[in-house]
Amino acid sequence: MSISARNQFKGKVESVQEGAVNAIVTLKTDGGDTLSSTISLEAVKELGLVPGKEASAVIKATEVMIGIGDMKISARNQLEGEIVKVQEGAVNAIVTLKTVGGNIVTSTISMSAVKELGLASGVKAKAVIKATAVMIAL
Repeated sequence: MSISARNQFKGKVESVQEGAVNAIVTLKTDGGDTLSSTISLEAVKELGLVPGKEASAVIKATEVMIGIGDMKISARNQLEGEIVKVQEGAVNAIVTLKTVGGNIVTSTISMSAVKELGLASGVKAKAVIKATAVMIAL
């Protein structure tokens, strides 16, 4: 599968917690990071998602927030790491973070956020992703 989403993480389904219409699928990446995805029960069944099944988490860079310091937020996915690159543009920047697990996460955020947070190579940060922004692919 070839798609434009910058963030694609291969791994295995760790768990599937079914609700009335949606499920929370937890995927452990090959790098050791854990991602939660909220998808429909219909998608879980169509994809045959069960613990141990190989799958990929797919996340658009525009859905990834970058945070620093101790954060208390509701987003389920908070991947700790270090900024390895900031590519500045006129309005937005592409920020690349390497997680503790070794995965590379790309985020598109505003230049004002880059400056306010003091983001630069070597800065410890977290990639923050809502579970509803994580797609699961086979």
